[in-house]
Amino acid sequence: MACRARRAASAAFPGWADGFTLLEIIIALFLIVGVLTLIVPRFAIGEDLGAAGRKFIGAVRTLQGIAMASQKPLKLYIDLDQGLYWAVVLDGREEKPLPDATWVTPRTLPETIRFTDISIGQVTRRSGRIDLALYPTGRIEAGTFHLMDGSNSVLAIVIEPVTGAIRTSDERIEVAKKPSIPDRVKGLLQPAAI
Repeated sequence: MACRARRAASAAFPGWADGFTLLEIIIALFLIVGVLTLIVPRFAIGEDLGAAGRKFIGAVRTLQGIAMASQKPLKLYIDLDQGLYWAVVLDGREEKPLPDATWVTPRTLPETIRFTDISIGQVTRRSGRIDLALYPTGRIEAGTFHLMDGSNSVLAIVIEPVTGAIRTSDERIEVAKKPSIPDRVKGLLQPAAI
């Protein structure tokens, strides 16, 4: 039965049973080249801004899980000048290295990507070191991180303090300033004189 079908196909399409036609080979090569043009740049160029942001967010989420599992607060230190970040466990007033071996050495951003500024709470730094607190309850300190690559593209990462939700944007996000207390209310906040 199979031989009869093959003979019928050979009669209808001469050369079909012998191999591929030149047109089929050319179409297959175009498809392979098309797929390679989509895949190869991702490996050849290296990490882009989005990948570095996802890696940083993944690190924050991992540390949040470690803080909840160990029931100890953690601090994530970030060095803006060197593009490094590392975590420590807070044991009373003492800082200890994480028991997880993957956090023994600080993590680095790719050479072409840097933190331009970081705001945690009401403190904003453009250089130096800043720290982010992660609590055993799953809560993370409020923070806004701005990453920039060599072509001046921006990635903003915002951590919501209560929910621990992390948002990203390809535009700068300015930190909202704490509202000041109106003068008419300040008088009411003073202790009463006896």
